[in-house]
Amino acid sequence: MSALPQFATPDTLLPAIAQDAESGAVLMVAYMNQAAWEATLATGEATYFSRSRGRLWKKGETSGHVQKVREAYVDCDGDAILLEVEQLGGAACHEGYQSCFFRRRAGDDWEIVGERVFDPSQVYDKPSE
Repeated sequence: MSALPQFATPDTLLPAIAQDAESGAVLMVAYMNQAAWEATLATGEATYFSRSRGRLWKKGETSGHVQKVREAYVDCDGDAILLEVEQLGGAACHEGYQSCFFRRRAGDDWEIVGERVFDPSQVYDKPSE
């Protein structure tokens, strides 16, 4: 049995779930290719492959809200990754919430059930200096 996730090619993307190591809350779902996996293991900080950017992305590289990896798991088929992390800065979501799962279905509507930790416009829309 291989100790690594099953990356068929270096470009294979596997879903990666980030879970708060203390509370067990699911913080986010992203993707990892082999390079992201190796960078995560080498640094101890979560690195993902950003499909929108088309490149590796270290969580928190812009916001400072880094994920320190406490444990890494691979599912039985080797095609999904679970990271137990310490979420520095309190927010995993680019919209400023602790978790990307801050909306809950309520009847025919959606309600926000999370509390915003930071204002995204203050973090991501800063003018260049």
